[in-house]
Amino acid sequence: MFKVLILICSLCSLIYAEMIQANITAVKTQRTIDAYTFVVTIKSDETGCEQYANWWEVLSEEGTLLYRRILVHSHPNTQPFTRSGGILNIKPNEVVYVRAHMNTLGYVGTVMKGSVSKGFKVVTDLPTFSEKIKMQSPLPQGCLF
Repeated sequence: MFKVLILICSLCSLIYAEMIQANITAVKTQRTIDAYTFVVTIKSDETGCEQYANWWEVLSEEGTLLYRRILVHSHPNTQPFTRSGGILNIKPNEVVYVRAHMNTLGYVGTVMKGSVSKGFKVVTDLPTFSEKIKMQSPLPQGCLF
């Protein structure tokens, strides 16, 4: 009986972990002189510093990290939330991916693909990006609250 209970608890934990996401729900851009700032909205399953979206990033079509916006605190009571960042020197028609990262589970949730000139849409057919990207600077230095 005890083993069955452990198995049931383990399965419930796995199902719950697969439901946790950091979804990109909107991407807008603002033009500066020769570059663009990204304004990104995320809806994530946050409980506090133990589980939160700790960054969002912009990748080239080839998988090069162009910009990473570190999120220094959790947002469990303010969902969805929007943060801007980056001064990316990209062409208006250059296609990029925008995705979020959860501190405990990595890249889980919806990703948007698009360009400044055509806008951004959720995509499901994603290329396989290098695992090394998640170790590139900048990286979070902890969670404030």
